[in-house]
Amino acid sequence: MYTADEGRYENREYNYLPDSGLALPRISLGLWQNFGDEADFETIKEIVYTAFDHGVTHFDLANNYGPAPGAAERNFGRILYDGLMPYRDELIISTKAGYEMWDGPYGGRGGSRKYLTASLDQSLDRLGLDYVDLFYHHCMTPETPLHETALCLSDLVRQGKTLYVGMSNYDGKTMHRMHHRCEDYQVPFVVNQNRYSILDRTIEENGLKNQSAKKQKGIVAFSPLAQGRLSDKFRNGIPEDSRLYGREEYCQRIGLDAQQLAQIAALGELAEARGETLSQLAIQWLLQNGVTSVLIGVRTKAQLLENLAALEQPPITAEELAQIDRIVLSTGANG
Repeated sequence: MYTADEGRYENREYNYLPDSGLALPRISLGLWQNFGDEADFETIKEIVYTAFDHGVTHFDLANNYGPAPGAAERNFGRILYDGLMPYRDELIISTKAGYEMWDGPYGGRGGSRKYLTASLDQSLDRLGLDYVDLFYHHCMTPETPLHETALCLSDLVRQGKTLYVGMSNYDGKTMHRMHHRCEDYQVPFVVNQNRYSILDRTIEENGLKNQSAKKQKGIVAFSPLAQGRLSDKFRNGIPEDSRLYGREEYCQRIGLDAQQLAQIAALGELAEARGETLSQLAIQWLLQNGVTSVLIGVRTKAQLLENLAALEQPPITAEELAQIDRIVLSTGANG
C-alpha cells in the first residue's frame, strides 16, 4: 500500500491563482501523453506517486486523453483506487471537455450544455470521483454561444461536480468575453491553460497573456518543452529515437527546421553555461514570465525528477532573459 513521503511539502512553493484562494504547485503533472492505454501501468503509477512525494499536488487530465478516449482518466482512477485516494483532499484533479469524444452530434467538438454535462459525468465515472477540483472548457467553438457554455459551467459548479472552472486554448479576445459571461452567472473562472514555451509565444501575440493579467486569471502552460524540442536530446539535431525523426513534412509544418535547430543549440549552450539542462531552463523561463504553474508531461521517473530539479536552479538573470529573446525572437518563434 502506498504511503506518501512525509517531507513532500518541505521547501516547496505554491502559487495562488489571482483573485482566488486556490494555490497550484509551480510544476504540475499532465497526463496528455504516456498515461493511456499504450503505457505500462506500473510505470505511470510510479511517476504519479513520485510526483506527489515531491509536492506535486495538481494532476491534469482530459476526457479524450488516451490515445483511446478516456484511457488516461481510467488509469488515473485506478491509481487513486490503488493508493492515492487517502490523500484526495491534498490533490487538485482537473479534467476537460471540448474536443471529439464519442459518435453522433452530441459527442463532438463543442461547448453545449448537453456535451459538457454528459462528458463530465463520464469523466467522474472513469475517475471514481464525486467531483473534480477544476473543469476546463477545452477549446473555443463558435457554434455554441459563450453564454450557454458559461451557464452550463455555473450549473456544474452548483451541482458540486467541479469546484472551479477554466478555459483552455482560448485567445485573449474570446477569453475576455467569456470572463464577463462567467461573471454574469457567478462562475469561479480562475485559470487559462494554453500552449506556451520559449519557442511558442502565441499567447503573447493573441492577447491571452495580457488579458489574463487584466482579468486576474492564472495561466497553466502546457507543452513547456515544445513537445521535447527544448531538451538536451535535440541539441545536435533530431534524434533517431524521436517521433519526429524522418517526418520532414510534419517538421516543416511545426517549424522544426534548420533555423529552429540552431536556436535550440544556442539555448542549450546557455543552459550548459548555467550548469543545468535545457529542459530546466525552459521551465524556469516560464515561471519567470507570468505562469502560475508549468504542466509537464514525462515518459519516465528520471525525466520527472530532471524537470522538478528546475525548481532548485538559480533564477535566470535579466541579461540571460534578454539573451534568450535575442536567440529566438531575432529569427522568429512559434514553431
